[in-house]
Amino acid sequence: MDLGLRGKVALVTGGSEGIGAATAKAFAGEGAKVAICARREEPLKAVQSEIQAAGGECFAMTADVRRAEDVERFIKNANERFGRVDILVNNAGASAASPFESVTDEAWAQDLDLKLMAAIRASRLAIPLIRQQGGGAIVNLTNIGGKQPGARTVPTSVSRAAGIALTKALSKELAKDRIRVNTVCIGIVKSSQSDRLTMLQFPGLSLEEAYTARGKDIPIGRVAETQEAADLILFLCSDRAQYVTGDAINFDGGQSAVV
Repeated sequence: MDLGLRGKVALVTGGSEGIGAATAKAFAGEGAKVAICARREEPLKAVQSEIQAAGGECFAMTADVRRAEDVERFIKNANERFGRVDILVNNAGASAASPFESVTDEAWAQDLDLKLMAAIRASRLAIPLIRQQGGGAIVNLTNIGGKQPGARTVPTSVSRAAGIALTKALSKELAKDRIRVNTVCIGIVKSSQSDRLTMLQFPGLSLEEAYTARGKDIPIGRVAETQEAADLILFLCSDRAQYVTGDAINFDGGQSAVV
C-alpha cells in the first residue's frame, strides 16, 4: 500500500533510539527525507548512517529540545537542507514518575519543558513551513497515563495530559490549513529506557524473560516493538489518513481501561 510519503520531509525529535529511530528509518524506507535530532551525537549519527546506507536521505543534528534556540536551529537547518517541511513528529521525552510530594518545582519545570514546551516550540516553527506545502501532519507522542493517571505518576502523567489537550486544540485550529494533528498514547514499547525499567521490575531474569513476564499483564499478551509504533505513526502522517485528526490513539495492546 502506497502511503504517499515519497519526496516529503519529516522532522523527528528524539530520533536517536527507540520509537524515534524506528520512525525515522520507516519514513526513509517509504521514500521520505528525514531530519532527526537528539542530545547524544553518537547514537544519532548511527541512525543517520543506517538510513544513508540503505539509500535514504537523512539530516541529523544534536539538539536539546528543552532549549528554544536548539529547536529553532534544528528546524531552520532542516528546512534549509531539504527546502520544505511536511511532517513533524514530536517524540522526544523520558519517563518521570514519582510520588507527588517528592517532585520539586525544578523537576516539574524540566518535565514540562521536555514533553510539552518542546512540542509547542517545534510546532510553532514547523506549522508555517507545513502550511506552505498546502498541508501535512503533526504527531505528538504522549502516554496512556495522560488519559488515566495512576498514583505516583507525576509529573509525566500531567505533562502527557497537556500534550493530549494541545493535540486536540491544534487539530481544530489547523484543520482549515489541511494540517492534521494527532497523538499516539504509548503503553509499553521495547526501548533502551524500557529495558532499564523492565530489568528493575524483574531482577534476576534475562531481558527477554523480563519482557515476557511484563507482557502477561497486557491483554494482547506481549510488549510492543518499536517498529509497530512507527507503523502507526507513518499511517497517521500518510495520505491514507486524510480524515483522521484530533485523535488520541492508544498504542498499548489493550492495556488502558479508557479509549
